[in-house]
Amino acid sequence: MSIRSWSSSGSGGGGRRESQRGKRGNFVGKLTQSVRRIVKEVKEDPIEGGQSREEVIVLNERLRKVSGLLDSSFCLAKEALLGLHNKYDGAQEGGNVFTRYKQMKLMIKEVIRLETQYWALVEVPRQEKTEPLPAYVLRACSMLERTKAPRDGAGEETDEEQLELIDRLDGLTITQIHQENQKLTTDLYRQLKKYSALRALIKGLSDAYAASKIYPAIPRYMLLTTMIRDVLHSPEYMELYRLVPPASPSPQAAS
Repeated sequence: MSIRSWSSSGSGGGGRRESQRGKRGNFVGKLTQSVRRIVKEVKEDPIEGGQSREEVIVLNERLRKVSGLLDSSFCLAKEALLGLHNKYDGAQEGGNVFTRYKQMKLMIKEVIRLETQYWALVEVPRQEKTEPLPAYVLRACSMLERTKAPRDGAGEETDEEQLELIDRLDGLTITQIHQENQKLTTDLYRQLKKYSALRALIKGLSDAYAASKIYPAIPRYMLLTTMIRDVLHSPEYMELYRLVPPASPSPQAAS
């Protein structure tokens, strides 16, 4: 065997040995992490209510995923209503009654079409009068997970984000994760309420627009104007507008 052949063979063997050592290192690292997790689960007592460490971690992941999914639909509803506001203010700057009549029909249709696009806005349940906050949030999570596939990856984390979350949760005690879940539950509850309010505005606008079709142009013009103003002056929209940058239209302009 030539020196070059022997050298090449030896180099290839060294590369294989390095690869095998790398694989063994990864395996040992994963095994060590698993052992530490098991030891931590054994040492820790279940929290009040009997939830194990694995259960509180699963709940943490569920709450985060549903929050991301809901935020996607909330942003769609928000942008639709803000767009309605901008278009309505623009329509008041010029044109005659018939031009504004056509413009108002179009701007309303752009909002209410979200009601016909099942993939756009998620459905959330109503909270029963005697239903506790945590129970309602869990019921909403179950409904969203069962009936809504993520739109364009909404609510889904990348592999890197999932690994970062797993590593971070591994460094927390079961009590700390439980406390984090309580905060996530409260935040998601507020998110559900805000989204439901915007969804109700869009649903009400859709129903009112459909009911107005039986009227002639002039009376309907007045009805469309009232519909838009009712939305823009509603407490739900005013609360939404309060959170947008100052460059957006002023609610007083719609009066």
